[in-house]
Formats: sequence, C-alpha cells, structure tokens
Amino acid sequence: MIGRSLRLYRDAYRGLPAPVWLLGGVMLINRSGTMVLPYLTLYLTQHLHYSVTEAGMVMAVYGAGALVGTFLGGRLSDQFGFYPIQFFSLLISGFFLIFLQFAHNFYTMCGVVFVYTLLGDAFRPAVSSAIAYYSVPENRTRAYSLNRLAINLGWSLGGGLGGYLAGIDYRLLFWVDGLTCIVAAGVLRAYLPVPDRSVAATNETERPAEGSSSAYRDRLFLIFVGATILFAIGFWQLFSMAPLYFKQVLHLKETEIGLLMTMNGLMIVFTEMALVYAVEKRYARLKGIIIAFGALLVGLSYLLLNAGFWPFLAVISVFINTFGEMLAMPFMQSFTVERATSQNRGQYLALYSMAYAVAQITAPAIGSQVVAGAGFPMLWLLVMGLCAVSASLFWWVAMQVKKTGLKRPNPPQWTS
Repeated sequence: MIGRSLRLYRDAYRGLPAPVWLLGGVMLINRSGTMVLPYLTLYLTQHLHYSVTEAGMVMAVYGAGALVGTFLGGRLSDQFGFYPIQFFSLLISGFFLIFLQFAHNFYTMCGVVFVYTLLGDAFRPAVSSAIAYYSVPENRTRAYSLNRLAINLGWSLGGGLGGYLAGIDYRLLFWVDGLTCIVAAGVLRAYLPVPDRSVAATNETERPAEGSSSAYRDRLFLIFVGATILFAIGFWQLFSMAPLYFKQVLHLKETEIGLLMTMNGLMIVFTEMALVYAVEKRYARLKGIIIAFGALLVGLSYLLLNAGFWPFLAVISVFINTFGEMLAMPFMQSFTVERATSQNRGQYLALYSMAYAVAQITAPAIGSQVVAGAGFPMLWLLVMGLCAVSASLFWWVAMQVKKTGLKRPNPPQWTS
C-alpha cells in the first residue's frame, strides 16, 4: 500500500519538462514574497490611519487593476510573446512595490496600487501561456497543478513570514515583496529558454470547430467563462465571508482560522499533483464531469455549514472545499489552453483569469450584502445555488464539445 502510494507520487511528478519546473520555481520565489496583499488593509488602517471606507476603496482599485492587467497581459502575450511580458511584469511591478511604501496620500496610493496590480497581474496569462508552450497535452494538466502547488506553497511561506515582518516594521513587507519579484525576473531571464514562436505557430495552425480566431467570439468558451465566474464567486467566500462566519458563529480563534487556511494550502501542496495524475489517468475522457463534480463539492462545503454550530464542521467544510477546488481548477485551466491556438492563447487565458478577478471583486460585496440582509444561512444556500448552476453549465459545455468536437490535433477529451 505504501509502495503503491509512493509510486503514485513519483509518477505524478515524472515526465514534466525542465522549463515547467523552472516556471514553478519562479512562481515559488515570487509567491514566497507575497506579503503586501494579505496585510495591505491593516497597513492602510493602522499605519497610515486610513478610514475603513478609504481602505476598502484602495482594495477595490486593487481589484480593478488586476482586471485590466489580466486583459492586457493576454493581449500583449499574443502580440509580443509570453516571455517579455513575464519578465517585464515581474521586474517593473517589483520596483512599484518598493515605491508603494512611500505613497501616503490617498490618491497617490490608489494610483500606485492600480499600476502595480495592472503590471503584476499581466503576469498571470503570460505564465499560463508559457506553461502551455513548454508542456504537451499528455502532461499539461499536471503542469498547471505544479504551478498551483508553487503558488500555494509560496503563499504559505510568504504569509507566515509577512506576519513576522509586519510585527517589526510594515515597510519591510514592501522591500521583501518587491525584491522577490525582481529576483524572480532575474531567474527567469537567466535560465528559461527563449521560445521559438515560429515553431509554436507551425505546430498549432488549426482553429476551434467554430472557426473563430478570437476568444471573444467563441460562444462555448464565453459560456464556460460565465460558469467560471459563478463558481469563483462561491469559491472566494472561503477567503471573505467564511472566516467571519468561523469567528462570529462558530467562535473559532484567529489562530484556529489561520490553521484552516493553512490546511487548504497544505492539502494542495501535498495531494493535488497525485490526485490530478490518478484522476486524469483513469478518467481521461471525463474531464467535463470532473469539473462539474468539483464545482458541486465546493457548493456542498458551504451548505454543510447550515447543518449546525459544531466547530469541527469548519474543518470538514474546508476539506471538502479544497478537494472540490483540486478537482475543478487544474482541468478548467487545461481546457482553456486546449480550446485555444498558439496565436490566441493569451486571449483565452486572459478571459479565464479575468473571471477570477471579477469574482474577487464581487464575491465580498455579494457575501457581505447577503449576510447583512438575510444572514449566513441564506448566503450558504445562495453559494450552493451558484455552484450548482456553474456545474450545470460546465456539464452543458462538455456535451457541446462532445457533439461538435474541436478540429485540432489534440482536442480536449471532456466526455466519453
């Protein structure tokens, strides 16, 4: 049994190209320094003495910058290639992070935050395009899982170190966060092979079945993006309203809530790669169903909180939520890449990333309004409904892909 488990873990990591591992290392360096975002609200209110309303407006500007950045990152990646977008996004955003500590005026702060997030989030579709370029269809989903592993491991390390540095001096957060961006840019420039775009273009000249050269005219994909927004609004409650519920209703301490969030990250770090490998190996033609099932699990994890006021329900809820996340998200990103061609991949990945940016902005607003007006039980019912609708849409898209197919050398096999 132990030997079989060890072989599963070994096989899950086997066969990934060296550039994919390097991109994971770059992401780990970058995310290990992610300290400003988790503590930005505290910095604004406690160090700069902003009002809660002003701090909220700065965070809204942060979300707006992320939305614009993902859009531009995708378009620019298609036009100039993912390599320069990754490099300059990391490098310039690092300098803006360092400069952010010197912005004290409210309007200056909003301007710098917007530019920083615009530059920083342009990195997302670019790195996703890079992973698609350096991987092959047989290991692409695992390549994205490795990237998620690096992100979550980095977040865990950065969040803990950030709390320690904030206790010493908030300004240290900006220096460390900015310098890790610059170091990540240097590692990428020094070691990542420069892509041959002509090879990529000759390898992928065919278009999706609809014949559209633009992601914005791909009807099935736009429906998929809509389903992703609904799913992400539900998923983001884990980081917005769920901690408040754990504190106010289940009476958990801040340290206990922190452990729950750590559990989420550690589950992804230690199990997602093996889980994705096992599921993809056994159910390769059922990816659409897997995504739909993962979305339903996320919804059920919140609905479970209406079962009572037992504190251990929080542990079960986060466990189910994370399991659903691990089933859904890697395959969602894999489908996005396989739906595109090398010429418009940035557009597709930008739209996919923008779905999460939209959800990141709207999820706290929706959640807080529902809780204020109808209470937490109604919010969990609403989230279950959103996830159920998204699962239905994912299923419908899978059925349409099965009917129409993708006239591509390696079409994504969603259903049997």
